[in-house]
Amino acid sequence: MSTDPNGAPDARTPAPAPAGPLAMVGLGRMGANMARRLARGGITVHGVDPGADARAALQGTARIIVHAELEAAIAELPAPRTVWLMLPAGAPSESALDTLLARLAPGDLVIDGGNADHRDSRRRAEVFAARGLHFADCGVSGGVWGLENGYCLMFGADAAAAPRVVALARALAPDRGWLHCGAPGAGHFVKMIHNGIEYGAMQAYAEGFALIEGSEYGLDLAQVGELWRHGSVIRSWLLDLTVAALAEPGALDAVQPFVADSGEGRWTVEEAVRQGRPAPVIALALMSRFDSQGRADTANRLLALMRKGFGGHPVKPK
Repeated sequence: MSTDPNGAPDARTPAPAPAGPLAMVGLGRMGANMARRLARGGITVHGVDPGADARAALQGTARIIVHAELEAAIAELPAPRTVWLMLPAGAPSESALDTLLARLAPGDLVIDGGNADHRDSRRRAEVFAARGLHFADCGVSGGVWGLENGYCLMFGADAAAAPRVVALARALAPDRGWLHCGAPGAGHFVKMIHNGIEYGAMQAYAEGFALIEGSEYGLDLAQVGELWRHGSVIRSWLLDLTVAALAEPGALDAVQPFVADSGEGRWTVEEAVRQGRPAPVIALALMSRFDSQGRADTANRLLALMRKGFGGHPVKPK
Protein backbone atom coordinates (compact mmCIF):
# COMPACT_ATOMS: atom_id res chain seq x y z
CA MET A 1 0.00 0.00 0.00
CA SER A 2 1.26 3.48 -0.84
CA THR A 3 0.26 6.98 0.13
CA ASP A 4 -1.81 9.29 -2.04
CA PRO A 5 -0.74 12.91 -2.65
CA ASN A 6 -2.73 14.03 0.38
CA GLY A 7 -0.91 11.68 2.73
CA ALA A 8 -3.74 9.18 3.19
CA PRO A 9 -3.25 5.44 2.58
CA ASP A 10 -4.59 4.41 -0.81
CA ALA A 11 -5.23 0.70 -1.16
CA ARG A 12 -5.85 1.12 -4.89
CA THR A 13 -2.31 2.30 -5.63
CA PRO A 14 0.56 -0.03 -4.66
CA ALA A 15 4.10 1.26 -4.24
CA PRO A 16 5.46 2.67 -7.51
CA ALA A 17 7.52 0.47 -9.79
CA PRO A 18 10.87 1.74 -11.07
CA ALA A 19 10.39 4.02 -14.06
CA GLY A 20 12.05 2.55 -17.13
CA PRO A 21 12.28 3.95 -20.65
CA LEU A 22 9.05 4.92 -22.38
CA ALA A 23 7.79 6.28 -25.68
CA MET A 24 6.15 9.73 -25.71
CA VAL A 25 3.96 9.96 -28.80
CA GLY A 26 3.14 13.52 -29.86
CA LEU A 27 5.77 16.21 -29.32
CA GLY A 28 3.60 19.30 -29.39
CA ARG A 29 3.68 21.95 -26.67
CA MET A 30 2.61 19.54 -23.94
CA GLY A 31 4.23 16.32 -25.12
CA ALA A 32 7.63 17.88 -25.77
CA ASN A 33 7.82 19.53 -22.37
CA MET A 34 6.63 16.38 -20.64
CA ALA A 35 9.43 14.50 -22.41
CA ARG A 36 11.91 17.10 -21.19
CA ARG A 37 10.66 16.88 -17.59
CA LEU A 38 10.81 13.08 -17.60
CA ALA A 39 14.35 13.23 -19.00
CA ARG A 40 15.36 15.69 -16.28
CA GLY A 41 14.05 13.11 -13.82
CA GLY A 42 16.47 10.54 -15.18
CA ILE A 43 14.00 8.64 -17.40
CA THR A 44 14.92 7.77 -20.98
CA VAL A 45 12.27 8.99 -23.42
CA HIS A 46 11.76 7.86 -27.01
CA GLY A 47 9.91 10.83 -28.51
CA VAL A 48 7.72 10.19 -31.56
CA ASP A 49 6.40 12.81 -33.97
CA PRO A 50 6.07 12.88 -37.77
CA GLY A 51 6.93 16.59 -37.79
CA ALA A 52 10.58 17.34 -38.52
CA ASP A 53 10.46 20.62 -36.57
CA ALA A 54 9.04 18.90 -33.49
CA ARG A 55 11.78 16.29 -33.58
CA ALA A 56 14.51 18.86 -34.23
CA ALA A 57 13.46 20.83 -31.13
CA LEU A 58 14.35 17.82 -28.95
CA GLN A 59 17.26 16.45 -30.97
CA GLY A 60 20.37 16.27 -28.83
CA THR A 61 18.51 16.60 -25.51
CA ALA A 62 20.01 14.29 -22.90
CA ARG A 63 18.02 11.06 -22.40
CA ILE A 64 15.64 11.86 -25.31
CA ILE A 65 15.80 9.89 -28.55
CA VAL A 66 13.51 11.09 -31.33
CA HIS A 67 11.73 8.97 -33.95
CA ALA A 68 9.53 9.81 -36.91
CA GLU A 69 7.62 6.51 -36.70
CA LEU A 70 5.87 4.91 -33.74
CA GLU A 71 7.02 1.45 -34.79
CA ALA A 72 10.68 2.51 -34.52
CA ALA A 73 10.22 3.68 -30.94
CA ILE A 74 8.38 0.51 -29.94
CA ALA A 75 11.24 -1.59 -31.27
CA GLU A 76 13.68 0.24 -28.97
CA LEU A 77 11.71 -0.27 -25.74
CA PRO A 78 12.47 -3.11 -23.33
CA ALA A 79 9.60 -5.32 -22.19
CA PRO A 80 7.21 -4.64 -20.60
CA ARG A 81 6.89 -1.51 -22.72
CA THR A 82 5.23 1.77 -21.77
CA VAL A 83 3.82 4.17 -24.35
CA TRP A 84 2.37 7.56 -23.40
CA LEU A 85 0.13 9.30 -25.96
CA MET A 86 -0.20 13.10 -26.07
CA LEU A 87 -2.35 13.35 -29.19
CA PRO A 88 -5.60 15.16 -30.06
CA ALA A 89 -8.80 13.22 -29.48
CA GLY A 90 -10.30 11.64 -32.56
CA ALA A 91 -8.50 10.28 -35.62
CA PRO A 92 -4.88 10.85 -34.47
CA SER A 93 -5.45 8.99 -31.20
CA GLU A 94 -7.48 6.22 -32.82
CA SER A 95 -4.81 5.63 -35.45
CA ALA A 96 -2.02 5.42 -32.86
CA LEU A 97 -4.06 3.10 -30.64
CA ASP A 98 -4.77 0.78 -33.58
CA THR A 99 -1.04 0.63 -34.30
CA LEU A 100 -0.28 -0.14 -30.67
CA LEU A 101 -2.88 -2.90 -30.51
CA ALA A 102 -1.18 -4.56 -33.45
CA ARG A 103 2.40 -4.11 -32.24
CA LEU A 104 2.40 -4.44 -28.45
CA ALA A 105 2.65 -7.64 -26.40
CA PRO A 106 0.84 -8.79 -23.24
CA GLY A 107 1.99 -6.85 -20.21
CA ASP A 108 2.70 -3.65 -22.15
CA LEU A 109 1.07 -0.41 -20.98
CA VAL A 110 -0.49 2.44 -22.93
CA ILE A 111 -1.24 5.74 -21.17
CA ASP A 112 -3.56 8.14 -22.99
CA GLY A 113 -2.77 11.64 -21.78
CA GLY A 114 -4.88 13.47 -24.37
CA ASN A 115 -8.27 15.06 -23.75
CA ALA A 116 -10.30 11.95 -24.51
CA ASP A 117 -13.92 11.22 -23.63
CA HIS A 118 -13.90 9.10 -20.47
CA ARG A 119 -16.44 6.76 -22.07
CA ASP A 120 -13.98 6.10 -24.90
CA SER A 121 -11.27 5.42 -22.32
CA ARG A 122 -13.39 2.77 -20.59
CA ARG A 123 -14.08 1.13 -23.94
CA ARG A 124 -10.43 1.18 -24.94
CA ALA A 125 -9.36 -0.30 -21.60
CA GLU A 126 -11.67 -3.27 -22.23
CA VAL A 127 -10.29 -3.78 -25.75
CA PHE A 128 -6.69 -3.66 -24.49
CA ALA A 129 -7.42 -5.95 -21.54
CA ALA A 130 -8.87 -8.56 -23.87
CA ARG A 131 -5.42 -8.78 -25.47
CA GLY A 132 -3.50 -8.86 -22.21
CA LEU A 133 -2.49 -5.19 -22.48
CA HIS A 134 -2.83 -2.49 -19.85
CA PHE A 135 -4.52 0.85 -20.57
CA ALA A 136 -4.47 3.93 -18.35
CA ASP A 137 -6.15 7.27 -18.98
CA CYS A 138 -4.50 10.39 -17.60
CA GLY A 139 -5.85 13.90 -17.52
CA VAL A 140 -2.99 16.39 -17.71
CA SER A 141 -3.19 20.01 -16.60
CA GLY A 142 -0.41 22.56 -16.45
CA GLY A 143 -0.12 23.92 -19.98
CA VAL A 144 3.13 25.47 -21.13
CA TRP A 145 4.15 26.09 -17.52
CA GLY A 146 4.23 22.41 -16.65
CA LEU A 147 7.88 21.93 -17.57
CA GLU A 148 9.02 24.15 -14.71
CA ASN A 149 6.11 23.87 -12.28
CA GLY A 150 5.08 20.26 -12.86
CA TYR A 151 1.85 18.84 -14.24
CA CYS A 152 -1.32 18.05 -12.34
CA LEU A 153 -2.07 14.42 -13.23
CA MET A 154 -5.35 12.60 -12.66
CA PHE A 155 -5.27 9.02 -13.89
CA GLY A 156 -7.39 5.92 -14.07
CA ALA A 157 -5.81 2.47 -14.15
CA ASP A 158 -6.24 -1.06 -12.87
CA ALA A 159 -4.25 -2.20 -9.84
CA ALA A 160 -1.59 -3.94 -11.95
CA ALA A 161 -0.82 -0.89 -14.11
CA ALA A 162 -1.13 1.82 -11.44
CA PRO A 163 2.39 1.47 -9.94
CA ARG A 164 3.96 2.01 -13.36
CA VAL A 165 1.91 5.19 -13.86
CA VAL A 166 2.78 6.39 -10.36
CA ALA A 167 6.51 6.11 -11.10
CA LEU A 168 6.10 8.47 -14.06
CA ALA A 169 3.71 10.76 -12.18
CA ARG A 170 6.31 11.31 -9.48
CA ALA A 171 8.68 12.65 -12.13
CA LEU A 172 6.08 14.76 -13.94
CA ALA A 173 4.00 16.21 -11.11
CA PRO A 174 4.80 18.51 -8.19
CA ASP A 175 4.28 17.25 -4.65
CA ARG A 176 0.60 16.42 -4.09
CA GLY A 177 0.02 16.98 -7.82
CA TRP A 178 -1.12 13.50 -8.88
CA LEU A 179 -3.93 11.13 -7.99
CA HIS A 180 -4.92 7.60 -8.93
CA CYS A 181 -8.61 8.39 -9.34
CA GLY A 182 -9.81 4.82 -9.82
CA ALA A 183 -10.52 2.41 -12.63
CA PRO A 184 -9.84 3.22 -16.30
CA GLY A 185 -12.01 6.17 -17.36
CA ALA A 186 -11.89 7.86 -13.95
CA GLY A 187 -8.89 10.00 -14.83
CA HIS A 188 -10.41 11.47 -17.96
CA PHE A 189 -13.71 11.96 -16.14
CA VAL A 190 -12.01 14.04 -13.42
CA LYS A 191 -10.13 16.03 -16.08
CA MET A 192 -13.40 16.65 -17.94
CA ILE A 193 -14.98 18.20 -14.84
CA HIS A 194 -11.76 20.13 -14.20
CA ASN A 195 -12.03 21.72 -17.64
CA GLY A 196 -15.71 22.49 -17.16
CA ILE A 197 -14.86 24.39 -13.97
CA GLU A 198 -12.08 26.13 -15.88
CA TYR A 199 -14.64 27.35 -18.44
CA GLY A 200 -16.79 28.91 -15.73
CA ALA A 201 -13.90 30.54 -13.86
CA MET A 202 -12.45 32.04 -17.03
CA GLN A 203 -15.84 33.37 -18.07
CA ALA A 204 -16.39 35.06 -14.70
CA TYR A 205 -13.02 36.81 -14.85
CA ALA A 206 -13.59 37.90 -18.46
CA GLU A 207 -17.04 39.32 -17.74
CA GLY A 208 -15.85 41.12 -14.62
CA PHE A 209 -12.95 42.83 -16.36
CA ALA A 210 -15.23 43.78 -19.27
CA LEU A 211 -17.56 45.54 -16.81
CA ILE A 212 -14.60 47.39 -15.30
CA GLU A 213 -13.55 48.56 -18.77
CA GLY A 214 -17.08 49.81 -19.47
CA SER A 215 -17.43 51.82 -16.26
CA GLU A 216 -17.29 55.59 -16.03
CA TYR A 217 -14.33 55.57 -13.60
CA GLY A 218 -11.48 55.16 -16.08
CA LEU A 219 -10.06 52.21 -14.17
CA ASP A 220 -6.85 50.48 -15.21
CA LEU A 221 -7.64 46.78 -15.72
CA ALA A 222 -4.12 45.60 -14.95
CA GLN A 223 -3.95 47.65 -11.74
CA VAL A 224 -7.25 46.28 -10.47
CA GLY A 225 -6.22 42.74 -11.35
CA GLU A 226 -2.87 43.20 -9.60
CA LEU A 227 -4.70 44.42 -6.50
CA TRP A 228 -6.89 41.31 -6.45
CA ARG A 229 -3.83 39.05 -6.62
CA HIS A 230 -2.89 40.05 -3.06
CA GLY A 231 -5.15 38.77 -0.29
CA SER A 232 -8.36 38.70 -2.32
CA VAL A 233 -10.66 35.68 -2.18
CA ILE A 234 -10.64 35.55 -6.00
CA ARG A 235 -6.85 35.36 -6.34
CA SER A 236 -5.72 32.41 -8.45
CA TRP A 237 -3.24 31.30 -11.10
CA LEU A 238 -5.82 32.18 -13.74
CA LEU A 239 -5.91 35.71 -12.35
CA ASP A 240 -2.10 35.82 -12.39
CA LEU A 241 -2.12 34.92 -16.10
CA THR A 242 -4.88 37.44 -16.80
CA VAL A 243 -2.99 40.28 -15.15
CA ALA A 244 0.18 39.35 -17.03
CA ALA A 245 -1.75 39.57 -20.31
CA LEU A 246 -3.38 42.89 -19.37
CA ALA A 247 0.01 44.37 -18.50
CA GLU A 248 1.15 43.96 -22.12
CA PRO A 249 0.39 47.19 -24.05
CA GLY A 250 -2.28 46.63 -26.69
CA ALA A 251 -2.76 42.96 -25.77
CA LEU A 252 -6.56 43.12 -25.85
CA ASP A 253 -6.65 44.96 -29.18
CA ALA A 254 -4.28 42.46 -30.82
CA VAL A 255 -6.62 39.44 -30.71
CA GLN A 256 -9.97 38.65 -32.27
CA PRO A 257 -12.92 38.04 -29.91
CA PHE A 258 -12.96 34.35 -30.86
CA VAL A 259 -12.69 31.64 -28.18
CA ALA A 260 -12.28 28.00 -29.17
CA ASP A 261 -13.91 25.24 -27.15
CA SER A 262 -12.49 21.81 -26.42
CA GLY A 263 -14.55 18.65 -26.41
CA GLU A 264 -14.32 18.50 -22.64
CA GLY A 265 -16.54 21.55 -22.10
CA ARG A 266 -19.24 19.93 -24.21
CA TRP A 267 -18.82 16.57 -22.49
CA THR A 268 -19.17 18.22 -19.08
CA VAL A 269 -22.48 19.76 -20.06
CA GLU A 270 -23.62 16.43 -21.53
CA GLU A 271 -22.75 14.77 -18.23
CA ALA A 272 -24.81 17.34 -16.32
CA VAL A 273 -27.79 16.55 -18.55
CA ARG A 274 -27.22 12.80 -18.15
CA GLN A 275 -27.17 13.12 -14.36
CA GLY A 276 -30.00 15.64 -14.30
CA ARG A 277 -27.88 17.95 -12.14
CA PRO A 278 -27.85 21.71 -12.78
CA ALA A 279 -24.58 23.20 -14.02
CA PRO A 280 -25.74 26.58 -15.36
CA VAL A 281 -22.40 28.41 -15.02
CA ILE A 282 -20.48 25.82 -17.04
CA ALA A 283 -23.27 25.53 -19.62
CA LEU A 284 -23.52 29.28 -20.13
CA ALA A 285 -19.74 29.61 -20.38
CA LEU A 286 -19.80 27.02 -23.17
CA MET A 287 -22.64 28.88 -24.94
CA SER A 288 -20.64 32.11 -24.70
CA ARG A 289 -17.77 30.42 -26.53
CA PHE A 290 -20.15 29.31 -29.26
CA ASP A 291 -21.33 32.92 -29.54
CA SER A 292 -17.75 34.17 -29.94
CA GLN A 293 -17.28 31.74 -32.83
CA GLY A 294 -20.08 33.37 -34.82
CA ARG A 295 -22.53 30.55 -34.15
CA ALA A 296 -25.13 33.00 -32.84
CA ASP A 297 -25.10 35.06 -36.03
CA THR A 298 -28.15 33.41 -37.61
CA ALA A 299 -30.18 33.75 -34.41
CA ASN A 300 -29.17 37.40 -34.01
CA ARG A 301 -30.12 38.22 -37.59
CA LEU A 302 -33.50 36.60 -37.03
CA LEU A 303 -33.98 38.61 -33.85
CA ALA A 304 -33.32 41.81 -35.78
CA LEU A 305 -35.81 40.78 -38.48
CA MET A 306 -38.46 39.93 -35.85
CA ARG A 307 -38.10 43.36 -34.27
CA LYS A 308 -38.45 44.92 -37.70
CA GLY A 309 -41.50 42.79 -38.40
CA PHE A 310 -43.55 43.55 -35.28
CA GLY A 311 -42.26 47.01 -34.41
CA GLY A 312 -40.86 48.47 -37.59
CA HIS A 313 -37.46 48.79 -35.94
CA PRO A 314 -34.58 49.47 -38.35
CA VAL A 315 -31.94 46.83 -39.01
CA LYS A 316 -28.26 47.30 -39.74
CA PRO A 317 -27.42 46.12 -43.26
CA LYS A 318 -24.64 43.54 -43.55
